[in-house]
Amino acid sequence: MPPLLESLYDGRLIAEEQVVPKDPKYRECSKRLSEAMEAWRRKMSAEEFAELEEVLDLQQEIQGMEMAAAFTYGFKLGALMIIEVHFGAGPEGPFKLNQSECLGKHRWGSPEDT
Repeated sequence: MPPLLESLYDGRLIAEEQVVPKDPKYRECSKRLSEAMEAWRRKMSAEEFAELEEVLDLQQEIQGMEMAAAFTYGFKLGALMIIEVHFGAGPEGPFKLNQSECLGKHRWGSPEDT
């Protein structure tokens, strides 16, 4: 396995393609969703079902943005934890870190977090 930084640089490290939830409920929920979508497909006209799919696509897009913001926030928080463990806690440390500046304004998805 190549080093992580090299994989990231080369575009081979794509977290969203590697992660499958381990929660035992995941597969059951996924199956129920597929069954429900098929039931709605049979109940609705093709035009109505297309509209439903558009709404669900928007929801999925929003969830993707939320997941990206949570990942970014978590990554920044983890990096700050490593710095704190290595150099000590508090603003008196060698870097005088201000967590609210480093992590944004605690509003995931805000422009300041990117």
